[in-house]
Amino acid sequence: MNEIQLKYGCNPNQKPSRIFMQSGELPVTVLNGRPGYINFLDALNSWQLVKELKAATGMPAAASFKHVSPAGAAIGLPLSDVLKKIYFVDDIDFELSSIACAYARARGADRMSSYGDFIALSDTCDKATALLIKREVSDGVIAPSYTEGALEILRDKRKGTYNVIQIDPAYVPDPIEQKQVFGITFEQGRNEIDLTSDSLFENIPTANKEFPESARRDLKIALITLKYTQSNSVCYVKEGQAIGIGAGQQSRIHCTRLAGNKADIWWLRQHPKVLSLPWIEKIRRADRDNTIDVYISDDYDDVLRDGTWQQFFTTRPEPLTREEKKEWIAKNTGVCLGSDAFFPFGDNIERAHKSGVQYIAQAGGSVRDDNVIETCDKYGMAMAFIGIRLFHH
Repeated sequence: MNEIQLKYGCNPNQKPSRIFMQSGELPVTVLNGRPGYINFLDALNSWQLVKELKAATGMPAAASFKHVSPAGAAIGLPLSDVLKKIYFVDDIDFELSSIACAYARARGADRMSSYGDFIALSDTCDKATALLIKREVSDGVIAPSYTEGALEILRDKRKGTYNVIQIDPAYVPDPIEQKQVFGITFEQGRNEIDLTSDSLFENIPTANKEFPESARRDLKIALITLKYTQSNSVCYVKEGQAIGIGAGQQSRIHCTRLAGNKADIWWLRQHPKVLSLPWIEKIRRADRDNTIDVYISDDYDDVLRDGTWQQFFTTRPEPLTREEKKEWIAKNTGVCLGSDAFFPFGDNIERAHKSGVQYIAQAGGSVRDDNVIETCDKYGMAMAFIGIRLFHH
């Protein structure tokens, strides 16, 4: 097959729509459902991301995509009891495989953004992963293969319409890519930059030049994630997973703030007050996500006022005060930060420091590099100038 007809393009009025190969066979097979135009954009971008994460780390990887940017990306490290709880997988009665852990991390980092996501898996989708996917609101999944048990579960999801795509892991695209904008064809060489080597960390202009192995791994995860994130973009990573991604912002400081705020929310969800919230029985997962998001914000009274809290809690929780939040966020350390281009000013470093960033990888080359280096040195951060820009549009 070299063509798949689609229901419509980005919007229902954009017809006709299809994906096709100029020559040869499509490397994807639809095993279930009817994926749309945006589904395939998410699927093919996310597949490249997880394939490269696997190559860089040697571990199974997963991504959660929304609107052609990752909401989360992770490798399959085991989950602590706290992470199991905040990712809502503490109630399962089966063992989590490495690829299932990767998906739980990718989906769980920013659950608000991941609602209705498209999933990518670097390895075979097994039954454990399919059971996790079954519980979530999602549009579809792409993987190199599926076990029979997993496929049976996924084909039953969303009344049988869930999108399941299989991709040939051996597929290699042409080195030149094209796209059309306003009837004009753009052409460029594919971005084949290698982000797996430790040579990325050879140029370290900061006083602190120590990058432990875990930091190098996490910075590679950040950079590979950014390679498939709409620019401008910044990515915070901790312990093998993205915890905050700022995508598609016109200003880099806004990327850093947006991603930093998401990283703070990820960390605040682990606060003892959040972990002990007295939920009513059978509260829906999406309602729980939304309520936590409001509870840890400055608008907490929206879910704690009389007449409202009873919809979510058995008893009215005490608010998480601004002072408590500031104290808790200060305990987050060892965070890694990647940027898809240089930081133009030290204000980005100041903001990153507030979210526990200790290791940074960025292109370098700004006329204000001296200010950025000086700000890193003020906080004892280690920063590498990788000399690589990772714009993605």
